[in-house]
Amino acid sequence: MSARARLTRTPRHTEMPDGGDLRRVTFVTIAAALGGFLFGYDSAVINGAVTGIQHHFHVTSAETGTVVAAALIGSAVGAGVAGRLGDRIGRLRVMRLAASLFAISALGSSMPFSLWDLGAWRVLGGVAIGLASLVGPTYIAEVAPARYRGRLASSQQAAIVLGITTSQLVNWAIAQGAGGKSQNPLGPLEAWQWMLMAAVVPAAAYFVFSSRIPESPYFLIATGRRDQARLALLDIEGASVDTDTRLAEIESALSVGEKPRIRDLFGSRFGLLPIVWAGIGLAVFQQLVGINVIFYYSSILWQSVGIDQSSSLLISLSTSVVNIIGTVVAMMLIDRIGRKPLALMGSAGMTVSLGLAAWAFSYKTGSGGSLSIPDTQGAVALVAAHAFVFFFAVSWGVILWVMVGEMFPLKIRAGAMSVATACNWIANWAVTETFPRMADWNLSATYAIYAAFALLSLGFVAGVVRETKGQELEAMGTPT
Repeated sequence: MSARARLTRTPRHTEMPDGGDLRRVTFVTIAAALGGFLFGYDSAVINGAVTGIQHHFHVTSAETGTVVAAALIGSAVGAGVAGRLGDRIGRLRVMRLAASLFAISALGSSMPFSLWDLGAWRVLGGVAIGLASLVGPTYIAEVAPARYRGRLASSQQAAIVLGITTSQLVNWAIAQGAGGKSQNPLGPLEAWQWMLMAAVVPAAAYFVFSSRIPESPYFLIATGRRDQARLALLDIEGASVDTDTRLAEIESALSVGEKPRIRDLFGSRFGLLPIVWAGIGLAVFQQLVGINVIFYYSSILWQSVGIDQSSSLLISLSTSVVNIIGTVVAMMLIDRIGRKPLALMGSAGMTVSLGLAAWAFSYKTGSGGSLSIPDTQGAVALVAAHAFVFFFAVSWGVILWVMVGEMFPLKIRAGAMSVATACNWIANWAVTETFPRMADWNLSATYAIYAAFALLSLGFVAGVVRETKGQELEAMGTPT
């Protein structure tokens, strides 16, 4: 069936109160959010493979941190170019490019010749993550009706946490098949290699599904394809949509004919516009609380306090399940109580849970193979880690990707989203690169630093962030 035929078919409706086709727009959103699934899967799959990689290449904690963080350099690059690339070639082509890079990276990183070869493949996978992390929220924000945008945009984060959980489950299952250890052989390869290769499957699914959804009406209008934009609106929102009104709204907001420019992001005494700084702040604080330490390093984190590898992988899986629960709660609440209240609640909860984890880890004793932590403090550490993941998932995990897709005026959205998302990946890289060294120095102090950033994020949200609940993208205000 041709793309045009798909767009002109008679829709099967599940009507929304405002006249749209909720079932169709939900499918379109889920298809776009598969990039988030790969984002989460590819980001977290390294967690189960770390120990195997260390044994295979005989590397130190510092070298391990560099290889794990290598993907994040690529992610920053991918996020930095995704906005302009999406404006040039379209949202869907960027999705398919990301899917292809995911698959190539998964195959290459599963059969590296050396540690640095592995790092290079992870950089390529990181570019794919960066592309997917930006194009998904952009596309979803542009196709989702304002009344449901928070919930639908949250599907990006839901897909991310499902990807994380799936990777942990796959890692655990592969490790079990190899006797509980990622460095053990499993057929012609070691277990950790199968863990990295498995990402080929969701990459292929992302490519296929991104070929079955319409291009963003915003992109089509911005590139002068008004008739195709009309068909896309009919496909996404249903036959009852007033396409003339919607097209006029989009055309007015985009100011067709005036191309976005990098200098549009500047215009204050602080260089960048205040709204751009606000987006950067959200993006950076989301990472400085140390959330990805849990998803990238939890296996070796729990081993560092005396828990065996098989049990540590199971704990990693349990935190991923908590992550899903928190994300579902956030999706239920975000359009009811708003973005800002959720962020404030999450910051407060993360501050307390990270503080408790810092206290518990201060009781770590021993070295080498005789590491341990007292039972009481061990229980507190486990509860605190799960509580931290829950408070993050119910707030900042969802809110960042919702807000960067809707908080910027349309004229600067692509550029501002690229800057904010690239800063998110740079902060992610900084935390990921430094954690192994910091943990070797003082694990308790490391978590105290993350708690301090969580507390600072509370003040940032209270003083800087503006609520965007229920507003149309066309009514987000001026970029000043």
